[in-house]
Amino acid sequence: MGMNSVTNLGRNGIQDWIIQRVSAYVLAFYTLFLIGFFATTDVDYQTWSALFDQSWFKIFTLLTLLSIGAHAWVGLWTVSTDYIKSAMQRFLFQAAFMLVIFVYVVWGIQIIWGL
Repeated sequence: MGMNSVTNLGRNGIQDWIIQRVSAYVLAFYTLFLIGFFATTDVDYQTWSALFDQSWFKIFTLLTLLSIGAHAWVGLWTVSTDYIKSAMQRFLFQAAFMLVIFVYVVWGIQIIWGL
């Protein structure tokens, strides 16, 4: 099993394409929702806190956070496999960014759910 097999996590191009498209739509909907929220609401701490107290918004935010992680991973994997020719350097780059993405997702979950 080569280094490329380990770091692509068993995906293929169609799965990557679907992940990128679905995650992009989630990110777009979340962004549009927030733009609409800020445009139509006098946002202060109480309003912002009330929004995040709603379970549906926490789930929407979690879905968005996971979408950011998936979107970033597919993009970084694609760019690194195109431009980093050394298998070890590519593996180290991908492992480092996988760790960063994981930390941000776990940290975001802790913030969203108050853990």
